[in-house]
Amino acid sequence: MIESVSIALDRMRNGLVARSVVLFGLRGVGKTVLLNRLQIEAEAKGLTTVLLEAPEKRSLPALLLPAMRTALLKLDRMVAGGDMALRALRALGSFVQAMRLKYDDIEFGIDLGVEPGVADTGDLDADLSALFQAVGEAARERRTVVALFIDELQYVPEPQLAALIMALHRCAQRSLPVTMIGAGLPQLLGNLGEAKSYAERLFEFHHIGTLPDPDARRAIEAPAQRSNVRFTDSALSEILHQTQGYPYFLQAWGKQSWQCAQQSPITDADVRTATQEVLSELDASFFRVRLDRLTNAEKRYLRAMADLGPGPHRSGDIATRIGRAVQTVAPIRAKLIEKGMIYSPAHGDTAFTVPLFDAYCRRVMPELG
Repeated sequence: MIESVSIALDRMRNGLVARSVVLFGLRGVGKTVLLNRLQIEAEAKGLTTVLLEAPEKRSLPALLLPAMRTALLKLDRMVAGGDMALRALRALGSFVQAMRLKYDDIEFGIDLGVEPGVADTGDLDADLSALFQAVGEAARERRTVVALFIDELQYVPEPQLAALIMALHRCAQRSLPVTMIGAGLPQLLGNLGEAKSYAERLFEFHHIGTLPDPDARRAIEAPAQRSNVRFTDSALSEILHQTQGYPYFLQAWGKQSWQCAQQSPITDADVRTATQEVLSELDASFFRVRLDRLTNAEKRYLRAMADLGPGPHRSGDIATRIGRAVQTVAPIRAKLIEKGMIYSPAHGDTAFTVPLFDAYCRRVMPELG
């Protein structure tokens, strides 16, 4: 996958068309680490990159403006003739003025000048497309690519996500070197399709999931072998059983097992001792920060899901477990999806976005009530 992104960026720098990329998967599978790696490699190629994280309750224009300004200033400093980068900066100024009237979270106050008639209508669809076109023309003049690396893309509201897709589509139609490598939770696929029906043709999708057993074993063994430490086969089997192959958990169990062991080889008894420490740490941080954001009704919905196991589960079965009609808990389910706690892998199905969260809910909420 890393190689395919590298090839796509090279194609765009040479004036050819390549699709933008979307990474999707559950929490803890390494999407952010991979996104950072891709951004570093693009920077090493001399490309112009923008690394962003889309937070909840922040508009896409407010997120993009400072980063796009930085990217355009980089383009302007490149040794090349022409004034496309300056024109794009003025287009960004027009975009700022137009969007300030629409989004009250824009705090961008630097006077860039304006480019009359470009990105200044106040319509996000039209203005973002015009801005990206101006940026793409500047990048083409400099023989580079402007690559947006955006994490947590599922939090971008649908109308703003539609405008982003439209802007990327406009650049692709004109073979302009502006692209996006985005990452998000599994519901991102549905969000993109709802925002624009042609999204499936515009993006190359990569599912980032659990590691197969041989790769998971290697992820534990290889770092240890560099320090002349090894794990017994039973210890590795116990780690794989506890982590289910999720990269974040493999790191946590590997580290704690190392600390609990008195000598090499690390045994399954060491891993079982480490498990209690790992779960305590995860409960106090990785899991808890997510549960603390929820209302009591939302916690009760998740607890009912947890009673049914890891999932996915039918929405009707969850409602039955709570003792309410499915339509009355639908708003709670929608809010949990919006907060990134659950997603719908298929119509009527519901699953956790955080691995092992069902067991955590049962530990900290022993009773459904």
